[in-house]
Amino acid sequence: MTTKAAILLVDDETAFLDSVARMLRIEGYDDLTPIADPTQVEALLERKSFDLAFLDITMPKLDGLDLLKLIKEQSPETECIMVTANEQVPLILKAGRLGAYDYLVKPILPEQLTHALERALEHKRLWESLQLRSKATLDRVLKSPEAFAAIVTASRAMKRLLREAELHAASAIPVLITGDTGVGKELLARAVHDASRRAKGPFVPVNMLALSPTLFESEFFGHVKGSFTGADRDRTGYLAQAKGGTLFLDEIGDLPMEIQGKLLRILQENEFTPVGSTKTERADGRFVAATNQDLDKLVQQRKFRKDLLYRLQFAHLHLPSLAERKDDIPVLAAHILGGHERDVRLSEEAEALLVAYDWPGNVRELKGVLEAAANLAEDGLIRPSHLRINVRAAKAQPATLATTPTGGLEPMAEVERRHILAVYEAVGMNKSQAARVLDIGLQTLHRKLKTYGVK
Repeated sequence: MTTKAAILLVDDETAFLDSVARMLRIEGYDDLTPIADPTQVEALLERKSFDLAFLDITMPKLDGLDLLKLIKEQSPETECIMVTANEQVPLILKAGRLGAYDYLVKPILPEQLTHALERALEHKRLWESLQLRSKATLDRVLKSPEAFAAIVTASRAMKRLLREAELHAASAIPVLITGDTGVGKELLARAVHDASRRAKGPFVPVNMLALSPTLFESEFFGHVKGSFTGADRDRTGYLAQAKGGTLFLDEIGDLPMEIQGKLLRILQENEFTPVGSTKTERADGRFVAATNQDLDKLVQQRKFRKDLLYRLQFAHLHLPSLAERKDDIPVLAAHILGGHERDVRLSEEAEALLVAYDWPGNVRELKGVLEAAANLAEDGLIRPSHLRINVRAAKAQPATLATTPTGGLEPMAEVERRHILAVYEAVGMNKSQAARVLDIGLQTLHRKLKTYGVK
């Protein structure tokens, strides 16, 4: 049976090239391009794309590591397997850092060749499916998916939220974005800007925590030369800078009460006067505010103006924490690792641990943990030992009694059913991984899922 995969073979030994090509054809791989001169590869990549490349490390005309770097720069989606005459650990580690997926030591047995090839192609398919899983679903939900391209998700709740954000983006009303620290509030604010009619205008982010009552008017309204001591030139304020665009007010929940009143007047009157000037100017920026605070609670505590909250909350978007959308963790992890300077992948055990952890720092924490783990994984495979998270907290679950809607205790079978289905969904419906997390046999999991009506 012919297998569809375009494979590049580069080795200055023609006998070895013929041998490898013969082994691959026996296994059904017919789209083969053997090349003895590595200097021809660059021109070839301009005409054809390859799923996989076998590269000899030591070649006279062009070093295999330099060729690997060239391929990864010109065709990053091509998985590369290095071939070496002897196991030179420093060279192999360097190849891993440059993006090689695996390595083989000559002489190569047919089963070694096919096993390495199948693993590399499976890794490529997995990565592409994760990429498409988030992109294709968003393309169906959104009219302007390119505006939200930086937000990676497979969560239904997030897709609904992004569609709502897109609808609000079409108007000029203020938008309030809430959510825990690290969930991506500024990323969503930029997406709202990019999906709006103001996309060609500026996006001006302002950290409201850094504003003091004495500097607010000068920072927001601007000032004219000589208006106060130290004003040696005219200064354009944030409102004028955001003309025709979006003014992003970050950490608005921490704004002092006296500044809140001044901001409210801007929202109500849509005009301002620079400090030291007599000329009133019109504010022409769309307001998007964000906070990790509970503004309703702050209103009750008299720390946030109720009338300002009313002005901001007509379009309210709440970003869920990562713990509330665990099905996004594998997709986000693949996206983060895909941006690393070399090819790095998660072991199934490490991915299961990521899903089990609650991520109090949200996406920002996940990104930091994965970037650090990628540096520690010298062979390109991230294992649980590379993840700097509280393993005990990730595995521990509070003991609670499961009850029925009428208040009675649930049968053990129902508790087991809900737990198995929750784990199965949390790991992206990967049966092998779910079986490992649940510590049961794969056949047992198959049988139980069939009983629960899962196809």
